Amino acid sequence: EGEMNTKIGIICVLVVVAIVGVARAQVSCNPAQLSPCASAIFFSSQPSAACCTEIRRQIPCLCQYQSDPSLQGFINSLAAQKISTSCNVPFPTNCTSN
Repeated sequence: EGEMNTKIGIICVLVVVAIVGVARAQVSCNPAQLSPCASAIFFSSQPSAACCTEIRRQIPCLCQYQSDPSLQGFINSLAAQKISTSCNVPFPTNCTSN
């Protein structure tokens, strides 16, 4: 019985690792996909549901965008912070430079 529980435990761990790996692989860091947020960035309008969905999907990319000189002005802007708050997405504050 103990050996069976161990095998089941190992299988569960492998399944979780596989799911996490697939989820990470599906995130495509493409700032162009944040286009639903353009009006919120440029005109300080309320972010759309599509904007919030895309921001949530690209959370793993935000630090990368923050370190990109061509995107820093947008990512570090007051408008981006408002979008972060409105969409209930944590604003990246602990990014480290590589």
